[in-house]
Amino acid sequence: MYKRPQRRPSSLIERPQKQIEKQERMERWWRSLTAFGTRPLRSSVWLYKPLLWRIKRRDKHYRNLTEQQLNSSIKEIHQALLRDGLTNHLTVEVFALIREVAGRELGMWHFDSQILGGLSILHGNIGQMQTGEGKTLTATLPVAAAALAGVPTHVVTVNDYLTERDAELMASVYQRLGLSLGVVVQGLSLDERKLQYAKDIVYCTNNELAFDYLKDRIQLGQFDESLQLHALRSMPSSHSGMLDNLMQRGLHFAVVDEADGVFMDEATTPLVISGESAPQQEQTLMYQQAFEVGIALVKDQEFRIRLPSKQIEFTPVGEERIEAMTTKFGPLWHSRVRRLELVKQALTAQHLFIQDRHYLVDDGQVVIIDEHTGRRMPDRTWEQGLHQLIEIKEGCELSDPRVTLASISFQNFFRFYHHLSGMTGTADEVRSEFWRVYELPVVNVPTHKRSKRRQLGESVYLTEEQKWLAIVSRIHRIREQGERPILIGTQSLRDSEWLSSLLTRQDIDHQVLNARQDQAEADIVALAGLPSKITIATSMAGRGTDIKLAPNVEPQGGLHVIVTGLHNSSRVDRQLEGRCARQGDSGSVEFVLSLEEELITKGWAKLLRAIIYLPIPKILKNKLLFKGIRRCQRKVERQHQRRRTQLLKHDEQQQELLSFSQQQV
Repeated sequence: MYKRPQRRPSSLIERPQKQIEKQERMERWWRSLTAFGTRPLRSSVWLYKPLLWRIKRRDKHYRNLTEQQLNSSIKEIHQALLRDGLTNHLTVEVFALIREVAGRELGMWHFDSQILGGLSILHGNIGQMQTGEGKTLTATLPVAAAALAGVPTHVVTVNDYLTERDAELMASVYQRLGLSLGVVVQGLSLDERKLQYAKDIVYCTNNELAFDYLKDRIQLGQFDESLQLHALRSMPSSHSGMLDNLMQRGLHFAVVDEADGVFMDEATTPLVISGESAPQQEQTLMYQQAFEVGIALVKDQEFRIRLPSKQIEFTPVGEERIEAMTTKFGPLWHSRVRRLELVKQALTAQHLFIQDRHYLVDDGQVVIIDEHTGRRMPDRTWEQGLHQLIEIKEGCELSDPRVTLASISFQNFFRFYHHLSGMTGTADEVRSEFWRVYELPVVNVPTHKRSKRRQLGESVYLTEEQKWLAIVSRIHRIREQGERPILIGTQSLRDSEWLSSLLTRQDIDHQVLNARQDQAEADIVALAGLPSKITIATSMAGRGTDIKLAPNVEPQGGLHVIVTGLHNSSRVDRQLEGRCARQGDSGSVEFVLSLEEELITKGWAKLLRAIIYLPIPKILKNKLLFKGIRRCQRKVERQHQRRRTQLLKHDEQQQELLSFSQQQV
């Protein structure tokens, strides 16, 4: 549980944050040894049942209060929290109070499962709540409780739409409790951001939050410790003026929605603030030369691509040819390490980054597509010349080179919070990593109603062409049986548009949701539960927005989900499954795959191709094939976990070097 500081922060410039010491890294090493053993005591949901019972017993008291009496109770509990902090007694009272306020303002009283989720979050856990269990309403309990105790609170979501939507939905609850609400999204000016961050509760995206933190750190320079900041305030105005442009007032209390996506999926991409540098003709020429060398190399003879790790390796013959081809290119090519790295980046751009899967070209510009959400990332660029090499590949005008001013990983950034917690529907697969890296136990919160989701099994085909034709045939059969809506989840923008073209040829009416329509995401998803509605969507449809079923759909079996390929993370597949059968609704899910899936390694591909020709029952054959593909998926997941670990170690080393250099100043 969050421990109230000795005094309430009185200024925006105090910016307190938890210090990460070497000793804590040793503790994390110990946690890595215990991650697979007995779970921490507080990870058991039963621990919070007594508090739940006490909160429910207060329900009648608050339900009988008049509006004026309720307002008086809000003031009394607010003062008690400021004075004593979040004791068990006051936690019971404030949760019961918030529940009553939400009921009167929104017509929604928190279910028992939501109260348990709120308690687990308040006590510093990841609350694992299944899709559709109402995490947005759940968050109001710990968030409002902390804010009423005087703790600046951040609610972190994954995109601007969800940030604005969730804040708007819950605004009346916070307003009735006397709390101010801020919203930080793209496009706000410095003054607007300062104003929003000064509010009691701030809804923001993980990217905006972390980038604003880096901007503040650039502004402060070496003056980033609490004592230094206090000293800086007493200096002449010429020194203290830098404080006027700070946005945030510290990293106190954060509740992260879709925590696995933010803490794990986003962790492999370091956050970098870069400034424009003058275009250099030599650098532009160097990228063009590297691209030409990459085109000239012969695959499997002079270089190899290791899949699914996506690593490029040069053969001895390839290294010799690269050296021969670049002899006359100039001094930038004389270093063997730089030479090979440049050509490796060129080959990466040519072979591993695919248009309409990893990026799209819009109005002559290369726009990154987030591989985990399928959304556009217009403000991001790839590092180390990769972005420029992809621009050369697509015939776009080269963007200016950029210089790194500050960087941090999400893993390090969120560990600076004094109190960190979150919620997600898919935490089981990374439970040990949550504990090892963030010291966050995962609490399994029971569902409000028993799930009616039916698993219809798996079908595995030899080729991609056979798979897509089978999916079209499956859609025809479902349409003949009734008016059930169908959601087809694809891995990429290209796959979604290919399936769309097949359905168009069959005169099957449908809607498509991918990075080209991400602005209309909520409107498209809102229609996905209507009778006979067919929706093709990339993985972006797996988070944040509800698919509400039309009344006549439920008796027919509810929404049917078809998963057309396994993602690099099994959690994304589970999110897609969770689109159906929410809150006790009916629903079903099936997997339709092929042996040409990108994550299947060469060794497993040979074995699986042998299995597909075995004279055994089809059901058994499909199960064996599906388990084999799952094994390949788990291998990729382990590789991603290693990448996150390496990035964290590198980030910590950079922080140590920065700290050492500041001490020498």
